[in-house]
Amino acid sequence: MTRSLKKGPYIDEKLLKKLKKMDNNDKKIIKTFSRDCSITPEMIGFTFGVYNGKDFINVFITEEMVGHKLGEFSLTKKFVRHGGKMQKELEQKAKQQETEKLKTEK
Repeated sequence: MTRSLKKGPYIDEKLLKKLKKMDNNDKKIIKTFSRDCSITPEMIGFTFGVYNGKDFINVFITEEMVGHKLGEFSLTKKFVRHGGKMQKELEQKAKQQETEKLKTEK
């Protein structure tokens, strides 16, 4: 569910203060816990360390990200894979094909 238009987007004020202190040439990572903060045009070109519950994930902000939330780019769950006998067979076939390609290239 989206935030009401009359309220406007939520932007963490502490994060804005940190942005104003830095300049665009600074490659320092800005660590934050506010995953619900909306991305604004002032944030373009900066790298944020967004906390996912375990560690900080580096997120470089581009123009396409404006309007989204920081938490959308720092996933909290890690997808391992679907298991089973068929999946293992498919992975083995893929490995064999890769090794064959490497041998033919040499």
